[in-house]
Amino acid sequence: MTAYATLRTPRLEIAYLEWNPGGERVAVLLHGWPDSPECWRPVAQRLAAEGYRVLCPALRGFGPTRFLDAATPRSGELAALGRDLLDFIAALGLRRPLLVGHDWGARAAANACGLQPGVASHLALLSVGYGTNDPAQALPLPQARNYWYHWFMATPRGAAAVREEARAFTRYLWDTWSPSGWYRPDEFDEAARAFDNPDWPAVVLHSYRQRWGFEAGDPAYAEDSARLVPAPTLALPTLVLHGGADTCNLPATSEGREHYFTGGYERRVLDGVGHFPQREAPQAVAAALLKFHADGPAAR
Repeated sequence: MTAYATLRTPRLEIAYLEWNPGGERVAVLLHGWPDSPECWRPVAQRLAAEGYRVLCPALRGFGPTRFLDAATPRSGELAALGRDLLDFIAALGLRRPLLVGHDWGARAAANACGLQPGVASHLALLSVGYGTNDPAQALPLPQARNYWYHWFMATPRGAAAVREEARAFTRYLWDTWSPSGWYRPDEFDEAARAFDNPDWPAVVLHSYRQRWGFEAGDPAYAEDSARLVPAPTLALPTLVLHGGADTCNLPATSEGREHYFTGGYERRVLDGVGHFPQREAPQAVAAALLKFHADGPAAR
């Protein structure tokens, strides 16, 4: 098991996993919800074997990552996730890494690129369509049905489930977002340990409530949030990987997004794969990332 390292940013002590610290190229892989940095292990090992330094931070509210100040609002808003990533990159002195994100991590990576153009050399987004942060966005009824858990968490009953039944709630999502039998119980148990973070319930509930306008954001991120809605155009090469059997974010939610990207854009649908491509098809994901980044500049 790879041990966590930690670093301090202005608001957080961020815990992260690292492979191949001496690698010439750098890839930062960001997990989603409900998951943990360990989700990237097979992909990270493959990238490390190809000479990459691979860093997998735990997002705010997950795993060993902690807020530095008890008075800091436990915001889960998407702008905060993007700013956290920029702070992480700055703290390590990374120069234009490859950014790869799944679910919440995809939103963090895209938002970091929107807030600071040029921060990354390449961007890869898994299981998320870009430009879907706006609470006023059109939402087809099949996708609104899939987002039942968003609406559930806006109720007292849903909030209680997050606070008191985190494992049962999140395991139900794992069981219904991908084809059956895709994970082992020990894999879920490892991921679920990240939900024992004392800030996890508050961050999760705020994230989904603020996303749809049910709660206000942290004023510290007001300027960043304003810059991200509507979604800015991104000028770096971007790859989107979406599972064809994803029943959380339907594949259609990442279609027709090419107009947001001026630096090159590719989208691939992975047949038979659900919402967790890096877990369900890690070798296919790793191969796609390596091919996508093959001609890019070295980054430190």
